[in-house]
Amino acid sequence: MEWSAKVEMDKVMNEANGDISKEIGDINLAYMLLAQKLVKHDRAAAMLKLGVSRELADMLAGMSLAQILKLATSNFLLCSFRLDDHPSMSAVVGEEKDSLLQQAHMSILMSARRLQMREAGAVA
Repeated sequence: MEWSAKVEMDKVMNEANGDISKEIGDINLAYMLLAQKLVKHDRAAAMLKLGVSRELADMLAGMSLAQILKLATSNFLLCSFRLDDHPSMSAVVGEEKDSLLQQAHMSILMSARRLQMREAGAVA
């Protein structure tokens, strides 16, 4: 590859990475603000929906905007897939399910996962 073409390609890649970092920051900020709003509105429901402990819910509720902004600028997504395996994701997004059944299935999976996390924490 010619040197000028490589320099141009590096420039394009750096711009793309910069755009991705900005998008990650935007998602993180939106996620953190929504999480805080959920916790302040209904702590118990927020804990279930977000998959967080009471301690983390308390922390989210008490964070200042400056703290949220600082955390949001991370290059890593703060939110993650809670359905992190193929069988679970496939079971929920199956095309044959109507939306009400799909929502019920998701609730069951999330409740089971929460229980597993609690049990794992009690054992550790």
